Amino acid sequence: MGGYTLTELGSIFVMQGFAGLSLFSVLLLMALGLAIIFGQMGVINMAHGEFMTIGAYTTVMFSVLTAKFAPGFIDYYFPFAMLVSFLIAFGIGYFVEFAMIRHLYKRPLDTLLATWGLSLIMQQIFRSAFGAREVSATLPEWLLGSFQPTESIDIPLNGIFVMGLTVFVTLGVFYFLFKSRWGLRVRATTQNRIMAGAVGINTRLVDRVSFALGCGIAGIAGAAFTTITSTGPTTGTLYIVDTFLVVVFGGAASLFGTIASAFSIAQAQSIMEFFMTGSMAKVLTLLTIIGILMLRPEGLFSIKVRK
Repeated sequence: MGGYTLTELGSIFVMQGFAGLSLFSVLLLMALGLAIIFGQMGVINMAHGEFMTIGAYTTVMFSVLTAKFAPGFIDYYFPFAMLVSFLIAFGIGYFVEFAMIRHLYKRPLDTLLATWGLSLIMQQIFRSAFGAREVSATLPEWLLGSFQPTESIDIPLNGIFVMGLTVFVTLGVFYFLFKSRWGLRVRATTQNRIMAGAVGINTRLVDRVSFALGCGIAGIAGAAFTTITSTGPTTGTLYIVDTFLVVVFGGAASLFGTIASAFSIAQAQSIMEFFMTGSMAKVLTLLTIIGILMLRPEGLFSIKVRK
């Protein structure tokens, strides 16, 4: 196949599969937040990618300030940067829901247009504050280098870290939604908003915190993104379409569907991109997803929701 030996093909599939896992990790972190927002509230948040960019720029700024004022702390700043990225994205998301989104519920087209406009405004803010050029964070020593299980397979340590972070955040979201009292309120509001309000659940507060939480998770995705590549004002727009594909393909409000969808899309794109152009790989992936959605318009997995 293509002049490669079986051993070389095996190594290629392993390394491309791992590259797909890195893409899967970023897509899943983005999609987890978007699934909460879109699945529960029906809000089409086109600015979700910009909340990822907020997390990325926060991490870059932490890196710059640490290198300048506390260079001895450079190996330890990253966990703090992720926490602050989450808090800043959470806070801005909370404000956006209060100032804009709450006035647009049950108007999906209006939320799409409003959040698209918000994304353009945020991109211009990033461009004015940080410049048009892409910037990178100085990574700690423990995120540099690679792991070599064989002579022909080279696995970067930063990819392993991002996957571990994704597992941790996914388990946290699972606990939040299915094991906590607040998660019970979220699921009750999703399944029957009127009845949830009738039994005393503050559905407005549930919506606000859920939107902010989705934005905060996108901030964590941005922090993880800095370990893989550089960050620019339009970084978020590069992933927003794929993120929406993950959520719709997996089934809105389905955590397991989001995970399965992110894994399938990331692996398909990563492996096909090695044997063909990136554009053709995206086209084939999109055509496959469209074909499956024609057979299952509710996505791979769906939950029963009372309208």
